[in-house]
Amino acid sequence: RNLPKGCYPTRIENRHGGGVPDVHLAWSGLVFWLELKTTKNNSVRLSPQQIAWNTAYSRNGGLSFILVKHLSSGDLILFEGAQSLEVGRNGLRTDALFRGSGFGDLWNRVRETGVGHLESVLSGLRGSGFGDPAPGEPGAGGRAPVPRAGPGLEVEEA
Repeated sequence: RNLPKGCYPTRIENRHGGGVPDVHLAWSGLVFWLELKTTKNNSVRLSPQQIAWNTAYSRNGGLSFILVKHLSSGDLILFEGAQSLEVGRNGLRTDALFRGSGFGDLWNRVRETGVGHLESVLSGLRGSGFGDPAPGEPGAGGRAPVPRAGPGLEVEEA
């Protein structure tokens, strides 16, 4: 109910302790996981499996977040999944991506972080050979080869 417009959430019910976050979200092309937590103090209880999952997922280019609601103040605190070990150790004393009470501002920060993440991933893939077009295909750069005359490829003289 506090999700941005155009966001498609999938709640994950995992009672086996595998560390997979609570919600998978697709929001206007931005895909990420969200671990939901509450606290009454400065501690954030993350299981070793949750820390391991978020760390491995982040190291492999995935995007995940930990969203903590402080029950007494109502504040929302957002961390990147890559910070899970630090959050598990230091709780709310960890530097957060967002601290505040407004869901609009929270989702703006998620979008900013997500877009930056995607730009970083894409720049790392350029020139790596992963997904690069074959020479002569659209997007390959340089000049496309000149088609040879043949059936259906008649060349007009200028």
